[in-house]
Amino acid sequence: MIDKRVGKRIKERREQLGLTQEQFAEKLGVATNYISTIERGASFPRYEKLVAIINALDTSADAVFCDVVVRSSLEYKSCALLEQMEDLPPEDQNRILETLDFLVQQARGIRKTVP
Repeated sequence: MIDKRVGKRIKERREQLGLTQEQFAEKLGVATNYISTIERGASFPRYEKLVAIINALDTSADAVFCDVVVRSSLEYKSCALLEQMEDLPPEDQNRILETLDFLVQQARGIRKTVP
């Protein structure tokens, strides 16, 4: 169910920020029970509240919906991997990109020959 996956992501991000449900509810100006029902997937927030939740979590909609919307998921994961690579030395980044290129070519059924 979509609501449960989105609720799980909201809960995970809230916990990453070190916020209790009570603190998060206060920040949003809603009842703690409301946050609980969203995180459990028992209800889904209206558009305005959803935007407020995403902004309060200091995250993106892609992060919240990454396991729900296929296109969003792929783009989010790609961007997240690129961000993780930024801290690596250039030679490690190059090795990872070469490996990824090889895997893409292999998936397409094209074998690159190594000179």
